[in-house]
Amino acid sequence: MSEHKKYEINVSIRTAYLPDQSDEDGERHVFAYTITIANTGTVASQLISRHWVIDNGDGTVQEVRGLGVVGEQPLLRPGDSFEYTSGTVISTPVGSMKGSYQMAAEDGVHFDVPIPEFILSAPRTLH
Repeated sequence: MSEHKKYEINVSIRTAYLPDQSDEDGERHVFAYTITIANTGTVASQLISRHWVIDNGDGTVQEVRGLGVVGEQPLLRPGDSFEYTSGTVISTPVGSMKGSYQMAAEDGVHFDVPIPEFILSAPRTLH
């Protein structure tokens, strides 16, 4: 079995615009994102930290690093998944996020899981 399949984490993302928390005139656009992290490999792995690159859509990029997600460092056994919802505020109606999770496998191997880029778009801004 290849090393790649031992350490296989699938990341899926859903986004939502939160109009009641946003202030379009005040350049405050609030988005929620729900991420599901699934261990499709064969080795139990723990999410240790995260690294986000948030693009405001106007050329402003913010990087965020931190331990765990929503205050947790979930251990994912093969076949397990973990879902969480978080949010971000950007100054433009359209932006994007991407990044990576830093994982530690039960056998001591550390590896990064890319988080595919996803678009943050307020309604009526992308056609």
